[in-house]
Amino acid sequence: MSDPQALDQMLATLSPTPQGEYVFALVDEVPAGTHPFAVIRDDDMLTVVLEKSEAEAVGLPVDKTYAHLSLGLQADLDSIGVTATIAQILSARSIVANPIACARHDHFFVQADRAAEAAQLLIELGKNARGWLPHN
Repeated sequence: MSDPQALDQMLATLSPTPQGEYVFALVDEVPAGTHPFAVIRDDDMLTVVLEKSEAEAVGLPVDKTYAHLSLGLQADLDSIGVTATIAQILSARSIVANPIACARHDHFFVQADRAAEAAQLLIELGKNARGWLPHN
């Protein structure tokens, strides 16, 4: 999807919604009984992305919490510009933007206390993108 119009079409479908609070924790192994949103293998440890309540239940530190923003759009791994555009919009307002790209959807984790602001910025981006599309 290297067509610039394809990017506009994807952005036009943005309908972000916060989906709970999460923590990113460094561990040697995935804590038993947990259901991580993601597990990322670093060189020497694992990073698990867990719901805050699960992290607390297994005694992991929860000093930084992030809201999971579901973007409401489908973008595959070959989509160009979606993650970069969203990260740029959020970072311009000093909002942490931790993306995780998956086969069909991208996910963003933002500071929990700024989730509503981040969602509103992305809603506005979607509205703007709808205006960029050609009208038949």
